Amino acid sequence: MDGTLLTGTTASLEVARRVGTLPQLRELEDRFAAGTLDTRGFSAELRRLWGDLTAEQVAAAYRGAAWMAGIAEVCADIRARGEHSAVITMSPDFFARHLLELGFDEVVASRFPPLPFTGPLEPADVLTPEDKVRLTDGLLAARGLTRGDCVAYGDSMSDAPLFRHLSHTVAVNADHHLADLAALDYRGTDLWEAYRLARTLLPA
Repeated sequence: MDGTLLTGTTASLEVARRVGTLPQLRELEDRFAAGTLDTRGFSAELRRLWGDLTAEQVAAAYRGAAWMAGIAEVCADIRARGEHSAVITMSPDFFARHLLELGFDEVVASRFPPLPFTGPLEPADVLTPEDKVRLTDGLLAARGLTRGDCVAYGDSMSDAPLFRHLSHTVAVNADHHLADLAALDYRGTDLWEAYRLARTLLPA
């Protein structure tokens, strides 16, 4: 989701802008980039930072974010073909699940306690890059599909395990590390264009 469907931003950045915690989030991102904070540690810090976060604030952050054009149109075309769409993201579920409104069949994200946070964050509920492979295989198996039936989109090295796992992959505004792993490379802000490119990977 971050960087692939969201352009030039992330779910965490959008929430931080909305609630006035950008400096604290930037510090967490610096620690994450330096390797002193892993995915689960980062999520635990978000839970602490946003203890009073409300669903209304998240919805406003979602509505105000810079999304790729054409997302709803892509989801509608996939559904009209009798196919299925899914988002698998390490970002918080309280933000990502809003994507169901655009027509995605599945949204799987790191699970946080209900808003405002009253319970603890379970480390096992926070997704890792390797989980994207496991979850994709599970979705395919549930629908009787194979890896060859699946097209994956991604933008960062958190998608690298999945891109190594699948043959039909599209890098979206990614740096060369992921683009070199992808079957196709898209640059732009229109998901419909990336989707048209991706359909060339599948039988007509």
